[in-house]
Amino acid sequence: MADPRFFDNAGPFTLAALAGIAEAELQPGADGERSFADVAPLDSAGPDDVSFLDNRRYLGQFAESKAGACIVSPELAERAPPGMLLLLARRPYRGYAKVAQAFYPLPRPRPGVHPSAVVDPSASVGEGSELGAGVVVGPGAEIGRGCRIEANTVVGEAVSIGDATVIGPNVSLAYCRIGRACQIHAGARIGTRGFGFSMDPEGFVDVPQLGRVIVEDGVEIGANTTIDRGAGPDTVIGAGAKIDNLVQIGHNVRIGRGCVLVAQSGVAGSTVLQDFVAVAAQAGISGHLKIGAGAQIGAKSGVMRDIPSGMQVLGSPARPVREFFRLCALWDRELKARGKKKDE
Repeated sequence: MADPRFFDNAGPFTLAALAGIAEAELQPGADGERSFADVAPLDSAGPDDVSFLDNRRYLGQFAESKAGACIVSPELAERAPPGMLLLLARRPYRGYAKVAQAFYPLPRPRPGVHPSAVVDPSASVGEGSELGAGVVVGPGAEIGRGCRIEANTVVGEAVSIGDATVIGPNVSLAYCRIGRACQIHAGARIGTRGFGFSMDPEGFVDVPQLGRVIVEDGVEIGANTTIDRGAGPDTVIGAGAKIDNLVQIGHNVRIGRGCVLVAQSGVAGSTVLQDFVAVAAQAGISGHLKIGAGAQIGAKSGVMRDIPSGMQVLGSPARPVREFFRLCALWDRELKARGKKKDE
């Protein structure tokens, strides 16, 4: 069970209600009126808990689990232990995510402005929004309805934030427009100056960064991630994108819909990621490139040229996955051959 000091449980729910939430079907003969109090992993769940199985690696835990109910694919249902009630779903992990959200929904804003917050008279704060301690809202800023702005966050001049968006503590927002239902976690910096200057022996000359950051609806931005504003064109983060902690996005970058960028990855200026690109941890993408829709970039890859749609790449410089592993095999063979020569 989640620590009740931090997480509020909205249960219990009946099995029938959970089936609807999980987009699942009840196992034939299951009691839809039976009530469940919580979610839990297979190895620690009890008779009042709901769990899930999405990976065959955990079939052993599934067979021995004491969970009262489990979300599982139909083809694995026969491996369930006696007495476990099943919610049959084609996508068990998605079903579990929805069920867990039902038990532990995001806290609703507590409408009001903390006495220590500073809100410019020309700013507007929508109905039902919460501004925490030490929040600063600059001139002409617009905060939508039902937002939560947590402690010590700075909303800069003329920044706009869409309805139902949650901004964590110690975030700074400048030169940007944030869409509806976004989540921006602690310490993120959005709209900071892009890294643009003329390199010259007589001294560097900064290029004014005159664009904005446009964050579309439903985007999540992780803790301590930084997104630079554009130099002229805007930096754009497409709807539904998921950006992890400690990600750097340079000026003029365009991130498409549904893209995923994992921790410590970086995208240099003016590069375009089309829709549903996945960038794994610590990958780096050079500037002025085009990454095609659905491409997948492996961890620690260094991308230095355009990537076609749907291609999977790995390594530095990044290359198609099969080619990368063929090269690894050749390197291993060569190292072994050199080792034999030394032994001789």
